[in-house]
Amino acid sequence: MIETPVVPVATPAELLAALRRRYAVKRFDPAGKIAAGVWQALEEALVLAPSSLGLQPWKFFVVDDPAVRAKLRAASWGQSQITDADKLVVFAVRKDFGPTDVGRFLDRIAEVRRVDKATLASFKQMMLNSISKPPDEVEAWLTRQVYIALGVFLAAAAALGVDTCPMEGFDKDAYDSILGLPQRGCKAVVVATAGVRSPEDAYATIEKVRFPLPDVVEHL
Repeated sequence: MIETPVVPVATPAELLAALRRRYAVKRFDPAGKIAAGVWQALEEALVLAPSSLGLQPWKFFVVDDPAVRAKLRAASWGQSQITDADKLVVFAVRKDFGPTDVGRFLDRIAEVRRVDKATLASFKQMMLNSISKPPDEVEAWLTRQVYIALGVFLAAAAALGVDTCPMEGFDKDAYDSILGLPQRGCKAVVVATAGVRSPEDAYATIEKVRFPLPDVVEHL
């Protein structure tokens, strides 16, 4: 068998340098802006994020309105990243995910791959079986998919030199209410802010603390 060589889009050294530079920014520079093309790429990265069965049970809300972000900061225990970062993304899961959502995904498969939906019958049944479990189990499973998207976003931002901070310290019910997420069929799960780190953020210069590789990765 002939192996197709992997052509990296970045060298190993470049990738590790980007990930080592990344940290959860505590103070953003309010004047720091992300170039439009770079931000567009990060939004596309969210679209490209993987999910179980490809179901994409999420929606990502980029909050641009300063007045709304001020309300969200109050619902985030006053954390400055919410208003000072250039971008704020609310990662949400689709509520009451069910057969209609599966049908919508199948329609999209048929459209993109130009196939007859009838040929997707077995795949459809697999997906329906996956969401036929108790609602709390399904919601927990779908919520985990949202965190996969968060990881992709953080890694993509690091590769592009964009500073970020993933945040769970907020009142999810308040976010849902302020953003009208229930009316959009969604509920907030986690938040990520993105922008330019402040030179006054002390966390930017301290050593990253990680266990040694042998303690974390084991070959069996």
